[in-house]
Amino acid sequence: MRLSAQTLSRLPAAVARPLYDRDAQQVGIVHFGIGAFHRAHQAWYTDAAMNAGDRDWAITGVSLRSPGVARQMNPQDGLYCVAEQSGDGSALRVVGSVRNVLVASEEPDAVIAAVAAPSTRIVSLTVTEKGYCRAANGDLDFAQAHSLSFYYFVTQALLRRRAAGLPGLTLMPCDNLADNGAKLRALMLQYLARHEPDLVAWFTAHCTCPSTMIDRIVPATTEDDRTMVASALGGLQDEACVVTEPFSQWVIEDHFAGPRPRWEAVGAQLVQDVAAYETAKLRMLNGAHSLLAYCGLAAGHTFVHEAVADPTLQALATGLMTDEAARTITPAPGQDLDAYAQALIARFANPALNHRLIQIAMDGSQKLPQRWLETLAANAATGRPCPAILTGISAWLHHLTGANGVVDDPLSHQLTTLVARHPDPRDAVHALFTGDGPLAGVWEPTEADLGAVVAAFAKIKEGSDARG
Repeated sequence: MRLSAQTLSRLPAAVARPLYDRDAQQVGIVHFGIGAFHRAHQAWYTDAAMNAGDRDWAITGVSLRSPGVARQMNPQDGLYCVAEQSGDGSALRVVGSVRNVLVASEEPDAVIAAVAAPSTRIVSLTVTEKGYCRAANGDLDFAQAHSLSFYYFVTQALLRRRAAGLPGLTLMPCDNLADNGAKLRALMLQYLARHEPDLVAWFTAHCTCPSTMIDRIVPATTEDDRTMVASALGGLQDEACVVTEPFSQWVIEDHFAGPRPRWEAVGAQLVQDVAAYETAKLRMLNGAHSLLAYCGLAAGHTFVHEAVADPTLQALATGLMTDEAARTITPAPGQDLDAYAQALIARFANPALNHRLIQIAMDGSQKLPQRWLETLAANAATGRPCPAILTGISAWLHHLTGANGVVDDPLSHQLTTLVARHPDPRDAVHALFTGDGPLAGVWEPTEADLGAVVAAFAKIKEGSDARG
């Protein structure tokens, strides 16, 4: 028997559940990219806000291509369980903020209608870095931004809203891009300028794109996770459950086009400038995560908690955060970067989260510019070396040789072909990061950098070969 509105009353008393009348709530948010992270983060916060008394902020989720999440959630009336796990045990809460899930490739008109609906005030996005369809120079890649991108659906809905005399929307990115609100606004304006130029002035006057910083570790859900959740739910099956850590952070620029949930009443931070929080998260948490992913895989580890338990890798990750990344960040008042780094190591070591390194290793070409290359460039400007990140780049090159299996990246063919053509890591770095390379334009490697990469690559390959 599945978790659903009809079976909600069967839950054990220990499982928290929605405290509001779900049927009485209007949809106020349309969210593109309703994966595990959104369910454990933004939808979780919105559920908490409605539990605290907010109304009419139900969410319609949109999967741009795959029907998988819709098949999981719609038979459950949008209900799912968030299981917070730590060494002290689990805490479960059924979240009720999601009303339904639409599959854009199957029902495009319904997606446009949802965004255009009078009750909708916010469109939020968790589409990963590659979902913004950016070219190497950061501009919009129009070939990628086709009729199954969020740009198309939002634009068509905005046309309807303008024609109906409805208010504009808040477009809120929740992905790991520095200054993500400004980037989304610039990309939307590029799309509109080409496809609907008459809409540019209306969009500029009536829509906003606040920046956000999002933080919660959410591994991919496994069958073992689903079995554990079903047991805790008294035997009810939950195909959409997510497992996460107890920690959660959401920092939001207070720049909305209209009403919004009172997320700040349930733990979110509304601020005037997100930059310091965002930069710290990208360069420290995400930078260390990518380092542990590539170096951990090369060392034969499978999970983050295994990699950070490796003394050599923990020292590398700590060095990246405190000696390399933190030195490039001007903290906000009260923001303690050393304490943040220590807390991150403790979070990475959570033995209850089986966060796979190969999951973090996906889409490196989209992640590394803001996670590593901006730190490298900022330190290079003051003559500071970055040995930890250069070791990470060496491990990424090793990953691109296929050492960890198939490379999952939107530029996988280009990257793997380039590395195969340049077996000397010095040549590979030049081809990747300089000239017309796929990651050129952020960091210019010096001779000292190249020497460090060559030495680290040889050590990583030797260790990997020794393990067979």
